[in-house]
Amino acid sequence: MSDADPGRIRPTLDAAADWMLRATPIERIALAVASTIAALSIGLVVVTASGHNPLLFINDMLYGAFGTERRLTITLRESSYFILAGVAVAVAFRAGVFNIGVQGQFIVGMLATTMTILWLTPFLPANRIGGVGLMFVGILGGVLAGGAYGALPGVLKAYADANEIITTIMLNFIAIGVVFYLVDGPFRGEGESATRTASIPEYAELPPVLFEGSGFSILGLAGTIGVAVVIYVLLTRTRIGYDMVTSGYQESAAVYSGVDAKRTIVGTMTISGMVAGVLGALFIIMHANATPNAHGIDTYGFDAIAVSLLAANHPLGVIPAGALFGGLEAGGQYINVSSDVPPQLIDGIVGLVVLFVAVPELFRMTARRTGLGGDGE
Repeated sequence: MSDADPGRIRPTLDAAADWMLRATPIERIALAVASTIAALSIGLVVVTASGHNPLLFINDMLYGAFGTERRLTITLRESSYFILAGVAVAVAFRAGVFNIGVQGQFIVGMLATTMTILWLTPFLPANRIGGVGLMFVGILGGVLAGGAYGALPGVLKAYADANEIITTIMLNFIAIGVVFYLVDGPFRGEGESATRTASIPEYAELPPVLFEGSGFSILGLAGTIGVAVVIYVLLTRTRIGYDMVTSGYQESAAVYSGVDAKRTIVGTMTISGMVAGVLGALFIIMHANATPNAHGIDTYGFDAIAVSLLAANHPLGVIPAGALFGGLEAGGQYINVSSDVPPQLIDGIVGLVVLFVAVPELFRMTARRTGLGGDGE
């Protein structure tokens, strides 16, 4: 674990977030495109330097993401997860607080969804109508659990002046440990050889609609985009959204205008956690159908930080950014089983994207010299 001082991290994050909010749309798009192209270009150089064929690497990546209907459904499924996780991060980042705990909130929401459905299954009819009811209460359980787990670091920040970077990181590990204990112990499915809960009924899963037997439902993707739109409207078209952004960046101004800044910070973290809870619910009802070992769950919550940064913390910008990460994830999975190129290279490319997004001034200076990105004011 790094011994970096969180007090030194915050000014850097504040500056980056402030630049993202002040940048013009053209600057944001140019930064995202330049960061992605630069990361992919360097990745290809590394592939070549390690003795692999870069053209074959590109072909495998594209085939793994879009080559067949099954590969496309994997891309869409992963994109749905990255979009929701990215929106959860973006809500907090745009309000000036840093929710690094989306992974933990996602895991808590996932378990809450699973157990809510399993506990209520005996009380509802075993048909599609009952399944819709189970999905509804399952999503509600995930949202409430994720929101409550997100509210905790918000309360600590607002009323105890605790650094939310530290508390959310620590709460990630607590969530992983506690969920693993529950899934390996009292919540473990009867007769399960693996560490996981019992499976929810098949009729309580999202129907595939267009893609049979794929673990993906177009309804899940539609709901994901709907959540992004709702959050965008909330942040940009409502008093609540105005209060959230003002309290995060100008607490004294917010207080002067009559806003309860502390309560708003708690509300921001709660909403962020609720979106992460939706991610946990979608993971269960669209694909997993049971809560697995928390230690082996994909790190959507951590990767979401990169997704949100690439999207300039814009809820709608998270949609194409999440789709990019979904394609990288699907392509990386294919390369892992069909090529001798190390799959870790995909993680390296993602890291490079974050690196270039984290130094926007470099691209801003380049934009000025090339006449792109506005006048820089």
